[in-house]
Amino acid sequence: MSYSHLSITERSQLALLHRLGWSTRAIATILKRHHSTIARELKRGYGSEKYQAEAAHEAYEKRREHSVSRGKWTAEREQYIAGKLAQT
Repeated sequence: MSYSHLSITERSQLALLHRLGWSTRAIATILKRHHSTIARELKRGYGSEKYQAEAAHEAYEKRREHSVSRGKWTAEREQYIAGKLAQT
């Protein structure tokens, strides 16, 4: 099952429709998303009393930045491999 993250455009539309008093199901229909996605985004994106699309998108980017694996390559491993290659 694949999915895509909300874009800044979708978040802006979400903020506008939410301020107008639309329900999560109505917003989800407009954005062609599941209503629980909208509800979770609204719950996660409250910075102050209102949903703010820019702040929510910045928080999303920060979460994504921290979720990326650093990998297994280290300076020690590089030296070890270089030493073994030099021996052959």
